[in-house]
This record gives sequence, structure tokens and C-alpha cells, in this order.
Amino acid sequence: MISNAPSPAPASDPIRLEEGTLAPDFTALDQHGEPVTLSQLRGRKVILYFYGEAGTPACTGQACDFRDRLDAFTAEGYTVVGVSRDEVPAIARMAEAEQLTFTLLSDPDRHVHGLYGTFGTKLLYGREVQGVIRATFVIDEEGVIERAFYNIKATGHVAMLRKRLGLPA
Repeated sequence: MISNAPSPAPASDPIRLEEGTLAPDFTALDQHGEPVTLSQLRGRKVILYFYGEAGTPACTGQACDFRDRLDAFTAEGYTVVGVSRDEVPAIARMAEAEQLTFTLLSDPDRHVHGLYGTFGTKLLYGREVQGVIRATFVIDEEGVIERAFYNIKATGHVAMLRKRLGLPA
């Protein structure tokens, strides 16, 4: 028998969070080794972005792009938070080397990545591999996901995000 029903997703495929749902809460250590809990940021708008690895060219470029436009995001009421699988010393080195003044979080066990569907099968140079799925979530003051962007490119991401949010260039 042939069915037109879609095949179920493989078990290794990550979840995809929907706009309009409550952002999953978590606690992770920042670049100073201090715990940060997402729900403690309620009352502020949050840009939560997931990147592959501290110190790599694309991830450093993306972080520096956020750094260079941080005042404009802050003026619009946004708090920027980056998350990677790196240990605290790695994100601390990147934050210091690049003079990053926003929060970076360490998620070496990929717990937060699992909550947000940002680790799983992806295409890399035409091959399927397991890795970080670069993504950004815009979370409102009540903790609700306003925007969910999966499989984004590091280069030009901040400009695209500002445009999608209707912020000045």
C-alpha cells in the first residue's frame, strides 16, 4: 500500500520551537562562571542566539557584529545572549579577545541546545553531519518566542535580524 502521508521525522532530528510558544527556561554559566537563568530576564526582550564554536571565524564575526550593533539593540530594549557548546574558559577567552560586552553562555552537555532544537543533523559542504544548527530566537518580555530563525548564516545575520524586527539599519 502506498501512502501520501509524510514520513515521520527520524529520531535524531531536533525539535523546532514555534513562534508564540513559551521559551524553554534554563540555567547556564556565563563567561564569568556565573549562573544565568532565562526566566530571570523576564521584563526584557531577549535575542537568544546559538553559534557553533567560540573563536572560529564565522562565530567570531557574528559575535562581533552583535557587539558592534549592541547599542542599537539595547536602545530598542533588547538583551543579547549567545549560547555555544564551549566550556566557560573558551567563551571567556573569546569575550575578552573580542571585547564582547554581552552575555555568552556555556552549554557543554547540550542541554539548552536540546531544549531549543539547535543540535542535530545538518548539511555541511553537501554532507549530513551532526552539529550545532545556528539559530536565533527573539523572546518578548513575558518569555514568549516572537521569532524563531533556524539554519541561519553567520554573515549578514545581524542586518537580517534588524530588518525583520523593523529596527533602524
